[in-house]
Amino acid sequence: MTAPEGARPRTGRLPRDARRAQLLDSALDVFVAQGYHAAAMDDIAERAGVSKPVLYQHFPGKLDLYLALLDTACDRVVAEVREALASTTDNKERVAATTEAFYAYVADPGGAFRLVFESDLTSEPAVRERVDKVTMLCAEAIAEVIADDTGFPGEVSRLLAVALVGMSQVSARFWLSTPDNTLERSEAVQLISSLAWRGIRGFPATSEPGPARDDRAPSRSI
Repeated sequence: MTAPEGARPRTGRLPRDARRAQLLDSALDVFVAQGYHAAAMDDIAERAGVSKPVLYQHFPGKLDLYLALLDTACDRVVAEVREALASTTDNKERVAATTEAFYAYVADPGGAFRLVFESDLTSEPAVRERVDKVTMLCAEAIAEVIADDTGFPGEVSRLLAVALVGMSQVSARFWLSTPDNTLERSEAVQLISSLAWRGIRGFPATSEPGPARDDRAPSRSI
C-alpha cells in the first residue's frame, strides 16, 4: 500500500515533547487539507510516520488533537496582534502593524488560520468557544488602546475594536482566496490599514461619543 504524499518514514523513539510537536505538525497538514470531518486518525498517524497506538498515547481522540492544534493557533494570533500593538506608540503605525499581523497570519503557508477562521467544526462548543475567544482577546487588546486615547467606555471601545478585527481578518482571507488577485500583500495591507485609519482617527481624544460634532471645531483625533 502506497503511503500518502507527504507521509514521513517511520521514526524511532523521540522525547515526549518532540513527538507531540511532530504529531501536531502532521495533524495540521491533514486537518487543513481535509477538514475535521474528513480527516482520520489513520491519516494523521501515517503522515507522522507513527503507529496509531503511539498517536493515541498523546491524544485520546481526534477532537483532543484538533483542540490542541486550535489552542496553539489561537494563542499565536492573539500574541501577534498584541506584539503589533506594542511595536509603536504611533496609532497610525499601530493600525498598519495590526492589519499586517492578520495578513501575515493568513498568508502563512501552514494554513493554521483555517482552523481558527474557517473551521468546519464550529458546531462543537469547545471549538466555538476558542474561535470566539480569539476575536474577543484581539478586540480587547485593541480596545484598550482606543479607550486610553479617546476616553470612550469599554463597550464602545470594544465594538470599534471588533469592527477593526473583522475588517482585517475577513479582508485578509478574501485577498488570499481570490485566484486572480494581483495585489501584493503589502499593497493589500496598505489599502485596508488606510481605510481603517481614516475611520478611527476621526474620533476625538478624551471625548465621549455623542451627536455628530461640527467638523470645524478643533479637536485632537487618535
